[in-house]
Amino acid sequence: MDGGNKIAGQPAEVETGAFLENETQYEDRRPERQYCVFRAGRERFCLSVLEVEEVVDWPAVTRIPLSPSFLMGIFNLRGTIVPLMDIAFTEGRRPGLLPKHVVVAALEGDAHREDLRVGIAADEVIGTYSAAEEALLDQSPSDVPHCRGMLRHDDRLALIVDLRRLTDVFPVPVI
Repeated sequence: MDGGNKIAGQPAEVETGAFLENETQYEDRRPERQYCVFRAGRERFCLSVLEVEEVVDWPAVTRIPLSPSFLMGIFNLRGTIVPLMDIAFTEGRRPGLLPKHVVVAALEGDAHREDLRVGIAADEVIGTYSAAEEALLDQSPSDVPHCRGMLRHDDRLALIVDLRRLTDVFPVPVI
């Protein structure tokens, strides 16, 4: 022991002063956010990982008679009934070709709404990406009112889904 001047697990030449200098450089970098990127239909979408509870394989779905075309039905996720919506329903899926995954997202309630868990049909889950503010674009296509911007990743763009707007555009009753 040399009096605690070294950081445990670090080579002897790395001293506390050098560590603090590196920590300061780390704090100077802009914070990054993480997004779950997935494809629904022909379009790429993403959600903040803080809003995504989990991604599950395609479940057994119970259709609801007379429901809107975007509501694919409901499914049971460990005892909780979750509405399953298709945000790419306007593209018209081929009959018999179901999405492969469900992105389960949680929307925290407010004074006017209860907490809501919703499943979003995904043909492909591309992955999670960390992005700095520079990778986020404020504009989104006007014909996609449930998105609030775009994420630039891997030389591609993904529409950022706004869960609050999503439930306004695709009203799903709390089940």
